[in-house]
Amino acid sequence: MDWLTEPLSQGFMQRAMICGVLVGGLCAAVGVFVVQRGLSFIGDGLAHAAFGGIALGLLLDVSVDHSHWVALPFTVFVALGIAFVLRSGRLGGDVATGVFFSVSFALGVLFLGLRPPDAPIVSIETILFGSILAVSPTDLYVVAGVTAASAAILLGTWTRLAYSTFDKDLAQLSGVPVALLDYTLLALTAVIIVVSVKTVGVVLVSSFIVIPAAAAGLIARSVVRMTALAVTLGIAGAGGGLIASFHLDVASGATIILGLGAMFFFALIIARR
Repeated sequence: MDWLTEPLSQGFMQRAMICGVLVGGLCAAVGVFVVQRGLSFIGDGLAHAAFGGIALGLLLDVSVDHSHWVALPFTVFVALGIAFVLRSGRLGGDVATGVFFSVSFALGVLFLGLRPPDAPIVSIETILFGSILAVSPTDLYVVAGVTAASAAILLGTWTRLAYSTFDKDLAQLSGVPVALLDYTLLALTAVIIVVSVKTVGVVLVSSFIVIPAAAAGLIARSVVRMTALAVTLGIAGAGGGLIASFHLDVASGATIILGLGAMFFFALIIARR
């Protein structure tokens, strides 16, 4: 028990644990629909779009802690752009995401290069790989608020979102607003990713969305069970990875993702039996 209680006796670990659990569960929930729609690459694309938005904030002389507020509309705009291209039917999801991915990341590099020489030094490593142990009470309130709002949106659109995910044509014939749901899902994913970047960074945040949902999809046979299992895996991976990183004295974000990866391969073995 000391192995579990010792880390949580410290305030920064308590905040990190709550934040990790909220982000892990939220990303896994939205990841179910992202993965089932064949848009797994979208998480990576929007994460790199968030990097472009953060860099824009830094160029505008916004502090690192507040640059996410600039990244939020920037990333949502990119998400809506991807959704528009997908709705046109001319390009596949991987191609559309790849184009926006490249342009957004290149803009981020350009924005950082345009900062004046006397601008405050910024740790690019922190932006890329996150710093969950540095989560402040304010950050935690923001994550909690986004989690509550996102959960409400997912629950409110659950039936229609699931319907349009598994049979888009029939859902459209039945009067389901498929286009609106597509835009809503990608915009919601963008908001969740921007908030989650603080936790595991630009490079690893897409894993939070894809891995739990993919692992759950190997075992569960219904959307409800898949979502419940994905959320459980996301929460367990975040909590277990955080505790393990504390004792091993290694990077928290990477340890969390490796834990999720271990769960995925375990699910793969079970599914083969």
